[in-house]
Amino acid sequence: MEGEWIMDSTEKVSVNMNVGTLSQIDLLVDLGYYSNRSDFINQSVRQVLDQKQAMIENETQRRKEYNGDWFCGIYAFSEEELLRAKELGKKIRLSGYGLVVIDRKLDDLAIETIESIHVKGKLIASQKLKI
Repeated sequence: MEGEWIMDSTEKVSVNMNVGTLSQIDLLVDLGYYSNRSDFINQSVRQVLDQKQAMIENETQRRKEYNGDWFCGIYAFSEEELLRAKELGKKIRLSGYGLVVIDRKLDDLAIETIESIHVKGKLIASQKLKI
């Protein structure tokens, strides 16, 4: 169920634009280049992210080297990962940007093995873990 939510999820973002910029977007929509304003904004953002992909990958690699428990995107804890940490006596300190998911069936194991989670984004977990 949670995995399905991840694949279909979107976040609403408000953007302030001046009237001149917005009127140009509306013209492109009316001419049929984009289906609506959101389509224009989504395609524009994807284009910029594609242009910056090398920088994003370099920064991701640099942060992983500095702190191995770092991510950008979607991070879903697996039972195997938590069991491995428990066997090694390792406490997980995860940080990053995006979405962190912990299935509620892993609550007890997560409490034993996760020391901290710092995410600029969203955490999907039971209330028991969010305390």
